[in-house]
Amino acid sequence: MDSVRSPEWPVAPLGGVAANSAAARYGMSPGTGPIVGRAGPPPTAPPPYRPSSGAGSIPPTGKPAAPPIPVKILVAGGFGVGKTTTVGAISEIAPLTTEAEMTTAGIGVDDPGARSTKTTTTVAMDFGCVTIDRSLKLYLFGTPGQTRFGFMWDDLARGALGALVVVDSARLDDCFPAVDFFERAGLPFVVGVNAFDGRLALELGEIRWALAIGDHVPLVQFDARDRLSVRDALLVVLDRALDRATRDRRA
Repeated sequence: MDSVRSPEWPVAPLGGVAANSAAARYGMSPGTGPIVGRAGPPPTAPPPYRPSSGAGSIPPTGKPAAPPIPVKILVAGGFGVGKTTTVGAISEIAPLTTEAEMTTAGIGVDDPGARSTKTTTTVAMDFGCVTIDRSLKLYLFGTPGQTRFGFMWDDLARGALGALVVVDSARLDDCFPAVDFFERAGLPFVVGVNAFDGRLALELGEIRWALAIGDHVPLVQFDARDRLSVRDALLVVLDRALDRATRDRRA
């Protein structure tokens, strides 16, 4: 799989879950809309749908609803490639970030790239979560990108089922440590090439060759600012993790 493209839906604002609703996508006001194929309401209106209110609600079977299965996913990569933006774009809660202002002490040490306007840096981790459906919930942990924080990666990777390695196509050298880490750890991972300004500096085939990753490692293009694009990339990670789990179970 060489690329993943999202449907042509309106782009949701960062962190905005409500903007991803059907009403926002199709330009309708909540609770309103034309009645298609009918001049008026049916003779007998069906009872309104009432979603489960959470704890204490009992489904029709009489059994309590099982909580969604938690799945831990890492969002890793080099410095300034878009990891914090990725987590913030998809998280259904206000993401936890550990951003600190960059100072002159980092000049020559932390290089965000010529195109970047980055003024802060992650000094511990990012955290967010997103519910896939009633049975599955992803917990996202973003790693710090600087080499001096590499000692934290082992702890953050403990219990993870997969990883999204975010890559800047114009700065591939910064991505080698992340790729090497997950290859050594034996953790399923997907390389996600962040399309800065909507374009890539290299073709996906050239990036695969430069990173020396096999065909078994999915390589996708995505936009770290776009919720739906991030969703598609994470679904590839989830599919890769489930495929590994299935093969291990058969072995």
